[in-house]
Formats: sequence, C-alpha cells, structure tokens
Amino acid sequence: MTTDLRGRVALVTGAAQGMGAAHARRLAKAGATVAVNDREDSDALAALASEIGGLTAAGDVSDPAQCRAVTARVAETAGRLDILVANHAYMTMAPLLEHDPDDWWKVVDTNLGGTFFLVQSVLPYMREAGAGRIVVISSEWGVTGWPGATAYAASKSGLISLVKTLGRELAREHIIVNAVAPGVIDTPQLQVDADAAGVALEVIHRRYAESIPLGRIGVGDEVSAAVELLADFDVEAIVGQVISCNGGSMRARA
Repeated sequence: MTTDLRGRVALVTGAAQGMGAAHARRLAKAGATVAVNDREDSDALAALASEIGGLTAAGDVSDPAQCRAVTARVAETAGRLDILVANHAYMTMAPLLEHDPDDWWKVVDTNLGGTFFLVQSVLPYMREAGAGRIVVISSEWGVTGWPGATAYAASKSGLISLVKTLGRELAREHIIVNAVAPGVIDTPQLQVDADAAGVALEVIHRRYAESIPLGRIGVGDEVSAAVELLADFDVEAIVGQVISCNGGSMRARA
C-alpha cells in the first residue's frame, strides 16, 4: 500500500533527532509538507527541515502558550495543519524515593501535558479542514511499567488512556487518534538507560536484545512505518488503538 499525503501538512514534535527525525522523513517521503519541532532552534533541526523540504517550528510543548504559537505558525505558513505526530519526550530515571518531585512532574508535564496542549491547539485547524490524524508516541513501558522509571511510565500510560478517550470523542469528526508504543529502539534516549545502569551504551543495547524474541532492538524507521499507516487518510477504521513495535518482547500467551 502506498500512502499519499500530498497536499497534507504535518507537525512532528521532538524531531531534531532519533525517532522524530525518522517520522518526519517518512511523512515527507509520502508527500506531506512537514514542520519539525524541538524545544529550541538548532542546526540539526534546520538541516532536517531543509533536507525534507519542510519548515521548523521550535517551541516548548509543555507550555500551552508555546503550543498555540507553534501550531499557529505552522498553519499560517503552510496554509493548513492536518497531521500531528506527538513524538516529544523527556525522561529521567531514579528509584521512587530518590526522584526529585519537581523533575518527576517535569517528565509528566512534558510527555502527557504537552500532548494534551498540542491536541487542544491543533483541533481547530483539523475541524476547519473536516478531518485530521493524530498519532501519539507512547512506549512499551507505558503498558508494562519499568523499575526506576515511574514518571516516564506513568506519563506514557496516561497517553494511552488519552488516545483511547480522544479516539471515541473525535472519530465522528473524522479526526482519527491512535498511538504507537515502541519497545527498545536505537535512539539517543538509550543513553539515559545506560547512564542509570552505570554501563556503556553498547552493553545496554546487548542486554535489551537478549530479552527480545527477535534478537535485536528496533530502529526508528520501523516505528515510522506504523506512524505512516496511522497518518494515512485512506485508513479510518483504526481508532483509539495502540500499535506495539517491540520485536515480540510484549506478547500474548498461548
């Protein structure tokens, strides 16, 4: 199946590196004009926008005012806003009793709160167009939990409930909301895990791979394939769902 996103405008948050950059490239290849977001402008963000023929839209999505400014800038510059890929994330790890409360809430406010503010900000443009696609990047840890990652897991679990609820709330308007829950993916985020475990990055890659039936960790473009599917305006019956991309690490029992 070939996804045709010509004439569509997408906003991908957290796009300066890793999975976000992969999502932006994938949607651009399908024909969309893609606005790439990160907290601040950077050479990496500008280079990505230039590479894919898109535009930059820097701003801190944990701030509702900046969310509104980012989405307005994209819609005014590109003429519309059809697709949101909420890929931004902030993560720190610590045992529960050692986790600084302000930092704990920063994780939740960025990951869960930022997505809430973004959806509020993009809805007027999608309603004006009569349709839209919202793809939220959750995490396997939002389903299973993970020791030392209470804030991150809680925020990603909250995203799943948000997606299921918004799926029900917005489907009749042809604004389709779904989530992707990646397992262990080869992104800069894994350095946080390695630092928390006190080991080298290569060691954490190997440890994770040992517990995955596929025998390896995933790569960003595999997750982006799921994002592309959920951004397709010819696919409408998938509503409020969570697509797991994890190499079989989380699976049903026979």
